Amino acid sequence: MNIPSQIATLLAGIALTLVSLWYGQNHGLLPVAASDEAAQVDALFNMMMTISIGLFILVQGIIVIALIRYRRRDGDETDGPPIHGNIPLEIVWTAIPAVTVLIIAVYSFEIYNAMGGLDPMASHDHGTRIAMDHQMSPSEHNAQTSLIAYDPSQGDIALGLGASPENQNQPVPLTVNVMGLQYAWIFTYPESGLTSGELHIPVGQEVDLKITAQDVLHAFWLPEFRLKQDAIPGRESELRFTPNRVGQYPIVCAELCGAYHGAMGAQLFVHTPEEYQSWVKEQQAVASNDTLDKAVALNSVNRSSSEILAPYAADMGIESKTLEQLHSSHSSDGSPFSR
Repeated sequence: MNIPSQIATLLAGIALTLVSLWYGQNHGLLPVAASDEAAQVDALFNMMMTISIGLFILVQGIIVIALIRYRRRDGDETDGPPIHGNIPLEIVWTAIPAVTVLIIAVYSFEIYNAMGGLDPMASHDHGTRIAMDHQMSPSEHNAQTSLIAYDPSQGDIALGLGASPENQNQPVPLTVNVMGLQYAWIFTYPESGLTSGELHIPVGQEVDLKITAQDVLHAFWLPEFRLKQDAIPGRESELRFTPNRVGQYPIVCAELCGAYHGAMGAQLFVHTPEEYQSWVKEQQAVASNDTLDKAVALNSVNRSSSEILAPYAADMGIESKTLEQLHSSHSSDGSPFSR
């Protein structure tokens, strides 16, 4: 039975499309989605996976068919036809990837803005309004616009997701200050005055993380939330998101920050609102009890380094054995920790 080439091509195209769509939605490569923003990122990833699988099958299929159909037969010593190029074919295989990349770029930019990313048009309009309000000259207007674009301290544009001009002044139920340093994350809750080595947040409520670094560049990465934001010394970046799944999730540093970069991590706990309030009250009670211990630690005449740092290490989840090892390594090289 001979199937016309047009029908065979149509059937192959339908099969290719169905396989690509199925695998693009069922690849199972992503971890659990734990935030409202994760669904948008997953949609982009699934689309790229669908396109890449389709292209992979198409290209590899053509190669396999060509190897079988146009292979050299036994006893055939002739040369192949002298083909020097096919301009229409070259235009097609150049145009298709170009259009595909353009579509992905536009779609990804739309998702970035939907998640609260930087909107250049909004910032330009905001700078124009400031110039008009203050009746600035063109040169003054350009200078002010430049200041807005690059100086987050002006309060017009911040660095990060959730920090676009139209969202920046919206109230957020919970704000947490995040400090990255070699090699740990420190979380401070301005409203309750708590400081912790773990991030605790309630489910279903928007969270605003104010992220910075003490020493070098770090990257605050939440894989299950599909969020990542640089921690930059001397500059505050912002990360807004809404957790929608109770559980414990890893916090990873995704920027090479030194010799112990691989060990720099923390844990994020998403609680129910009731559990979160219980955790806050419990930590406040513990903090009040630890105040005396930390005050005693200041009198370090007859105390070892591990004993001095123990009250602080408990807050960060660091064991005393680790402190002893660090003390020994620093003491051997004549560092300021040597006694």
